[in-house]
Amino acid sequence: MTGTTGTRAVVTLPTDTSILVTRGFAAPSHLVYRACTEPGPVRRWWSGGTAEVRVADVEPRVGGRWRIVVAGDGYVVGLHGEYREVVPGARIVRTEVDEGAPDAQAHAALCTYTFTGTGTGTGDRSTVSLLTALRTRDQRDALLESGMAEGLQASWDLLEQVALSLR
Repeated sequence: MTGTTGTRAVVTLPTDTSILVTRGFAAPSHLVYRACTEPGPVRRWWSGGTAEVRVADVEPRVGGRWRIVVAGDGYVVGLHGEYREVVPGARIVRTEVDEGAPDAQAHAALCTYTFTGTGTGTGDRSTVSLLTALRTRDQRDALLESGMAEGLQASWDLLEQVALSLR
């Protein structure tokens, strides 16, 4: 699936325990950042349009917490974590815990979002990179096999649309 500009997220495996996803957006980075850090916009894109986002709690500050709960046809998925680093408009580092996984807290991922781009006008572009660091190769492979890449494609397509709507 591609975004409104035909952009597709690129998934690479930089190490045995990490996944890097990079995608260009037809929106300035400050708007993409806002769409990732404000509850209202997060509700509009997080599920990729396939489910209802029931909870979108975000507190983007060091030590702040976040939690997302998505409900679809016969399932409910919850994720939560803590913000470790926040550079407004540029970078977020946070933990990610899958609430349904066995021993979830012990297997928390560390996710680093980097927002780059210049300008604030119409036609400005940006790039978001998401580096997900996991504890083991098995964990990384299980995440990839879960359909994470496909789900992220759909979510980030909506993220682009939501970011553009924040102008």
